[in-house]
Amino acid sequence: MYSSGTGKTFLFTSESVGEGHSDKMCDQISDAVLDAYLSQDPDSKVACECVTKTGMILLVGEVTSKATVDLQTVVRNTIKKIGYDDSSKGFDYKTCNVLVALEPQCVEISDCVFEGRDQEDIGAGDQGLMFGYATDETEECTLTILLAHKINTRMKELSCNGECPRIRPDSKSQVTVEYRDNMGAMEPLRVHTVVISVQHSPNITLEEIRHTLMEKVVKVVIPTKYLDDKTIYHLLPSGKFLIGGPQGDAGLTGRKIIVDTYGGWGGHGGGAFSGKDYSKVDRSGAYAARWVAKSLVKAGLCRRALVQISYAIGVSHPLSISVFHYGTSNRDEDELLQIVQKNFDLRPGIIVKELGLKKPIYQATACYGHFGRKEFPWEKPKPLIF
Repeated sequence: MYSSGTGKTFLFTSESVGEGHSDKMCDQISDAVLDAYLSQDPDSKVACECVTKTGMILLVGEVTSKATVDLQTVVRNTIKKIGYDDSSKGFDYKTCNVLVALEPQCVEISDCVFEGRDQEDIGAGDQGLMFGYATDETEECTLTILLAHKINTRMKELSCNGECPRIRPDSKSQVTVEYRDNMGAMEPLRVHTVVISVQHSPNITLEEIRHTLMEKVVKVVIPTKYLDDKTIYHLLPSGKFLIGGPQGDAGLTGRKIIVDTYGGWGGHGGGAFSGKDYSKVDRSGAYAARWVAKSLVKAGLCRRALVQISYAIGVSHPLSISVFHYGTSNRDEDELLQIVQKNFDLRPGIIVKELGLKKPIYQATACYGHFGRKEFPWEKPKPLIF
């Protein structure tokens, strides 16, 4: 970090991964399984983890549901959508082995969470702490993670629309932005460094793919106001990326929790999202915390907000709610906490109703971030009374 005359400036970095990254494959498969159960039985209780390595998918976890789901088809269709449709890419949805080890939810958990309770007063499915973060630096979310996600989204578009079919499903991006700290508010000044790695077919040269990444990805995704002659580019820095996905690295659900959230900004309670129904507060509590934080910022009560919530298994009300505004509000944090407590009921049974979390909406969340995307209900600020 160094200082300037108008406030401290510093560098901050976030990364993202594409659909064909082995861990992200597992996230998408876990959420595809969750959606398949919810589409038939909205009260399904699902905790589905996925493991993958070369030519193999393993589903493990707990499911209690009235639904009958063809898991083979769900898994294979998800892999096909990702783009692994031929063994030359290192993985083929048609020939991979799909193993299933899913058992009913533990009775002790279901008894203490649901037994004898009204829907609104069900208990949390586990203990844990969750964070929600919001900032006014962009309309969506933090600029670093926003640009990193958009780079991977753009590469997926190029591989599908015919502009660059030699791009393959596995990809990673990383963006470093220079910020100014303006009394606690974050003001992005410029993009300092861009890193892009993408799996590709053997019949493209390093020069060709670097040209494509610069002209059709970087210059399309990153606004010109953030790029200058000092911006550093590492485009396919390894020189080649032929072996990707599960063939290159084993994959596991829930290993990209910072990619899924705020790219290192704010905080993280440690719990992953994918494959979990709303009763798992790792997911629903984190979505609610984001909803609260974004509502505070959009109401003009602060320019940045961090909200922490904690729960205990079988207990409906949060154990604690904390609000931090980084000095960007003319109200103190106790006042903001009172506003939150007046406007939000953060019991899991209320969160699920207000955010529509029994709907099969989760596969879409499993890549390119759970936050900063207007199609999700927790991204729609709640009008606050204060």
